[in-house]
Amino acid sequence: MATTSEKEAGYQLLLLQLAGLLEMEQHPIASLGNASAALRDLLPATIFSGFYLYENGELILGPFQGSVSCTRIALGKGVCGEAAAKNETLIVDDVTQHANYIACDSRARSEIVVPMYRGEQLLGVLDLDAGVTNSYDEIDKKYLNQVAELLVAKLAW
Repeated sequence: MATTSEKEAGYQLLLLQLAGLLEMEQHPIASLGNASAALRDLLPATIFSGFYLYENGELILGPFQGSVSCTRIALGKGVCGEAAAKNETLIVDDVTQHANYIACDSRARSEIVVPMYRGEQLLGVLDLDAGVTNSYDEIDKKYLNQVAELLVAKLAW
C-alpha cells in the first residue's frame, strides 16, 4: 500500500501525463480511453476504471478498463446515477452496505464516482471500483475531481 505522499505523487504525475496527452488529442473517446487505462495502472486495487457518458436522460457505458459492465444507468440509480443526479463525488467504502448500489461486477467491494459537469450540463461520470473495501479516500476524491475537471476543460465534447 502506498503512503499518502506516494499516492499524491502518483496522482500528480498522472495529471501531468493526462495534460500532455490532452494537448495532442481532444477527442473524448480516445482521451477517456487513455485516462481510464492510466487510472487503472495507478490504482492497483481498482478492477474497473471508466466513464459513463450522459445521453438522452441516462448514463451510457463509455471507455473503460475492466470486466463487462452495466451499459445503461438511469439518473439517481446506483452510485453512478446518484453522483450524477446530486452533482457530488460519492465514496462508498463497502458496496454491500449501500442501499442504492447496482452490482455490475460481483468482485467490486468499494467505489468512487465523480460527476463531470460543464456548467449546468452533465457530461458523464468517472467511475472506479475496487476489489477491496475502503479502497478510496479523500486523497482519491481530491485528485479524481482534478482529473475530471481537466477532462471537462480540455476535451472537444
